[in-house]
Amino acid sequence: MSFNIIFFGPPAAGKGTQAKIIEQGHKLRQLSTGDMLRAQVAEGTALGKQAKAIMDSGKLVSDEIVIGMIADSMSRAKNVKGFIFDGFPRTTAQAQALDTMLAERGEKINMVLELQVDDSALLSRVEKRAAEEGRSDDTVDAMKVRLEQYRSYSADVLPYYQAKEIVFGVDGMRSIDEVTMQIEAVLEQDQAA
Repeated sequence: MSFNIIFFGPPAAGKGTQAKIIEQGHKLRQLSTGDMLRAQVAEGTALGKQAKAIMDSGKLVSDEIVIGMIADSMSRAKNVKGFIFDGFPRTTAQAQALDTMLAERGEKINMVLELQVDDSALLSRVEKRAAEEGRSDDTVDAMKVRLEQYRSYSADVLPYYQAKEIVFGVDGMRSIDEVTMQIEAVLEQDQAA
């Protein structure tokens, strides 16, 4: 049985950085829905063609298609002990659909790691990242919009997982190494239980 984690946190909280570290150290595979969509479209898969037609019309890809892509990515993954979900789920309906799909595979979400970072720190991280990486989406105004979106969907999804008592807070204000140590401690504690 796999060990499955959801990384939760606002944009620029360090989810991607930490997911890559944890992925390598624990033989887990990071599943980013944005990356999966782009890969399926690029490969020209049936799901990719379906998703491309929807995205080209300016609409959001349905939960059913996203769950299908996640299931496909999971079944293609070899030599992994579990998965890190990054950027998904964003609604209670998506969380329930993910639970159903995992249950059909004899699996479940084992924990949700919530990276907690102050807004002021997030904004300064975005300004720094924009200067270093030149990302066009890293502006203070864009970040404020993304933060509002995060607050909206986290208010919907986090209580769903809190009711299952699998949400663990992580102080994302610390250095990368210190955040990794906190995550490792939570993982060790859970696996020892």
